[in-house]
Amino acid sequence: MATRTTLLLACLTLTLTLALAGCAGSGDKQPPTTMQVDLQRYQGTWYELARLPMFFQRNCVRSEAHYALREDGRIDVDNRCQDHDGQWNEARGIAEPQQPGSTDKLWVRFDNWFSRLLPGLTKGNYWVLYHDPAYRVALVGHPNREYLWLLSRTPTVSSETRDQLLEMARKQGYDTHKLIWRQAEAAQP
Repeated sequence: MATRTTLLLACLTLTLTLALAGCAGSGDKQPPTTMQVDLQRYQGTWYELARLPMFFQRNCVRSEAHYALREDGRIDVDNRCQDHDGQWNEARGIAEPQQPGSTDKLWVRFDNWFSRLLPGLTKGNYWVLYHDPAYRVALVGHPNREYLWLLSRTPTVSSETRDQLLEMARKQGYDTHKLIWRQAEAAQP
């Protein structure tokens, strides 16, 4: 499992690095963000409802993330992904604001050999595009619009909430037709 997790983390880092390089010269208008996120309220567990395809999540059927605010203002990140065989893979990292005092655009760096070797090249954009007032659902994306996550505090949401998130994502220029949806939990015998 350690080798598989290491490979997963290396792929994640490489993917994020390439994404950052690919959008550096882009002239496209960037999507709007929430402008400010109350990180105290944002911390906790978020379930991935759907995502745009990502190489490092190619085998994931269910994913979740846990965020914990640190005393230094950064955020501990613990991402978990369950594959088709039911095995959970985990990636840990740290998120921090891209600009002091602004909490809607974060850098995320996962702890692996590649990020320790080239720390300046291995941080990925984590932009909070939307969250509801109660911090129950959120849209998170990358400014190049290639990556998007629909998140919720629960593994499922109402069809009305789902439609609202999809409409917001479309209005911000994300291709929601390519979304990969969370698979339902298998019934316990």
